[in-house]
Amino acid sequence: MDIITGVYFRRGSHLAQAVYQGFILSRQQVSHRGKLRLCYWIKTEHGVIKAFVEQERCVFFIKTADTNKAIEILDKLECDYQLAVLSLKHFDQSPVTGVYFSQLSGFYRAKEALDSRLSIYEEDIRHADRYLMERYIKGGVWVTGISSQKAGYLELNEAKLKACDDFTPHFKRLSFDIECSGDGVLFSVGLVSDSERIVIMIGSEQVSDLDIIWVEDEISLLNTLCKEISRLNPDVLIGWNVIEFDCAVLHERAEALGVQLSIGRDGEAMQVSKGHFTRVLIPGRVVVDGIDTMKNATYHFETFKLSFIAQEVLGQTKLLSQDNRLEEIVRQFHEDKLALAKYNLQDCVLVWDIFSKLSLMEFATARTKLTGLELERMGGSVAAFTNLYLPLLHRSGYIAPNLGEHGLNFDSPGGYVMDSKPGLYKNVLVLDFKSLYPSIIRSFCIDPMGLIEGGQMPDNAIVGFNKGRFSRTLHHLPKLVAQLAQARHQAKQNGEQMLQQAIKIIMNSLYGVLGSKGCRFYDPRLSSSITMRGHEIMQTTRRWIEEMGFEVIYGDTDSTFVRVADEYSAAQCKQLGITLMTEINQRWTQLLSEQYQLESHLEIEFETHYSPFFMPTIRGQETGSKKRYVGQVVDKEGSPALIFKGMETVRSDWTQVAKEYQQAVIRALFDDLDVVEVTESFINQIISGQVDNKLIYKKRLGKPLESYVKNIPPHVRAAKDATQNGNVSGLGKGSQIAYVMSHSGPKLYTGAIEQLDYTHYIEKQILPIYRMLPNIDENAINLAGQRSLDL
Repeated sequence: MDIITGVYFRRGSHLAQAVYQGFILSRQQVSHRGKLRLCYWIKTEHGVIKAFVEQERCVFFIKTADTNKAIEILDKLECDYQLAVLSLKHFDQSPVTGVYFSQLSGFYRAKEALDSRLSIYEEDIRHADRYLMERYIKGGVWVTGISSQKAGYLELNEAKLKACDDFTPHFKRLSFDIECSGDGVLFSVGLVSDSERIVIMIGSEQVSDLDIIWVEDEISLLNTLCKEISRLNPDVLIGWNVIEFDCAVLHERAEALGVQLSIGRDGEAMQVSKGHFTRVLIPGRVVVDGIDTMKNATYHFETFKLSFIAQEVLGQTKLLSQDNRLEEIVRQFHEDKLALAKYNLQDCVLVWDIFSKLSLMEFATARTKLTGLELERMGGSVAAFTNLYLPLLHRSGYIAPNLGEHGLNFDSPGGYVMDSKPGLYKNVLVLDFKSLYPSIIRSFCIDPMGLIEGGQMPDNAIVGFNKGRFSRTLHHLPKLVAQLAQARHQAKQNGEQMLQQAIKIIMNSLYGVLGSKGCRFYDPRLSSSITMRGHEIMQTTRRWIEEMGFEVIYGDTDSTFVRVADEYSAAQCKQLGITLMTEINQRWTQLLSEQYQLESHLEIEFETHYSPFFMPTIRGQETGSKKRYVGQVVDKEGSPALIFKGMETVRSDWTQVAKEYQQAVIRALFDDLDVVEVTESFINQIISGQVDNKLIYKKRLGKPLESYVKNIPPHVRAAKDATQNGNVSGLGKGSQIAYVMSHSGPKLYTGAIEQLDYTHYIEKQILPIYRMLPNIDENAINLAGQRSLDL
């Protein structure tokens, strides 16, 4: 092959075929002249390619024993199909037959007809996905074919695709946001690219320093939007709740008005389908939602409303507050369109800046390069596992089973949580097992296929739990974990933060997938062999540490908390942590080698030195709490910092005053100051009305308002009362309710605060935190300062 400006030309035929390096934007499977045709849009350094893959066939599998029954049913359908006995088998060792279709219509009809009569396998995998999966294509590709230039893109027919793992695309983004009435009637659309900021607004032209395209009605707005997207020609459209809301509303209005939303790269219309989730397909482009991407990158916030995230991430506020926002948008559309245009545009800019600052597209790209899932496909841990595991399984001679075919249905235990020893400690060391569950999978060869093969050769298998046995050599998941661990290490070395985070999330999801009844590979012998091994490892580690003469005061899933003598200096604590880490790792290496003849990949790390450290009791009891503690560490700048776990200060359903009080009273406790004085100061602030704006509760509705009938929590009562009184509308499942506690009960917070029940806040937000402190006098607050509070 010759290399000419990065494009490869293959010799030896009448037509030289260029080979392009790129990244898949979108994928489709369609009928073309009665046959299945796969279409892949690919972003390359030389432009965008539309690649057609022909002569592919859809497939599902049946057990060979069911062939005659299947033929009887399929022949009645008069559809074109072919059967092929394969060198594949089911997990129960039954041979299987592939049922192939060159037409999508026949494939779907056959699925429906056979599904109720016999077991069919892997019928839910779209062939556009299977084609990539079986070739280990995860985003990056080499593509070749017979080319022809089209307007704005290159078309390749008879295309062939091959994995290209090292290609990283540079996407052209467009942030967009719609403004509309409560009924979805469109007012305007904002568009922000790296070089332009545009608002398309319905109304008569007005003088403005903004770039506004004035249109006369919704039809003109939709048609203008199509033209602008075509002109700006983005690879990726980004937004906030953009798939479930903006795209869905645009699609509904376009259908209602008879307009084709022709925003695909080839002029094709946007397609929106709704099921368990909304799916948007724009040929040649991708729609990526900011909320989904942030959640999948494991960002945690009190709420994912754009106003809150913009404030937290960018330090910026929206032009309109959340209170009566819809009413204000409607008012601005009718009375102040320029203000609405500014608001619309600012939302687009905020989304653009959040994506840029948090590198969200880089995360989405890294995730696709690891799993092969579409860029816009968020969530999908089960789908990611299937993408990675299924082609390996096929090459080992197996097809995937259907859900629950093994008939086992017992629950696996959760992570090991040790009883805690509550109290205030001067020095506590925390030792963490690095990626404990993935390390167990790797060390003990836990694997779906390995479980089947281990059952075939039990004498040489690794004994798991609940009668699970695992092959020492025939498995894939341990090798996959090893590859991910190596890739994560390399990403750390290269400073690739988003890739490192994506790998971490995928590795940590493996146990959850195997324990999910929605995964075709779910088997409780797999999940229990991971968690119960984790219990064994944690208990053994505790015993070893105690045999060395140290006290273990708590343990949680993969962390062990070790008390160290008060007189130890920080340097001595650090050295002891390293010593314990080295000793425990050596013991695990020795134990796995001698007892199981296995190589240990368990690795415990000295993670943290807390000084001091406080483990509270369960409220109202003497028993130590679990998953709740606070400790002081020295940060990178050498300053003391408090780390809270599970306490009120990190919980969204406690008021701001409770969080600030807990921070202050723990600081006083650690600094040996008067906790009563701190407590009284906060009580005085509450009673005097100085902190009314910090007495607001926030809690989400877990279900529709009307579903709350018997047990009605305070936030639901506040929402119901406000709705019935006509003060608010549109509250439903997922809505965050801000409310205060008045003398007449919970009231929805609308900006005005009056008639607050201060006694409630003292009893429910201050005293419970005070009472968890060690060695406190319950009556001290009432007596201190010669005051008497009616508590």
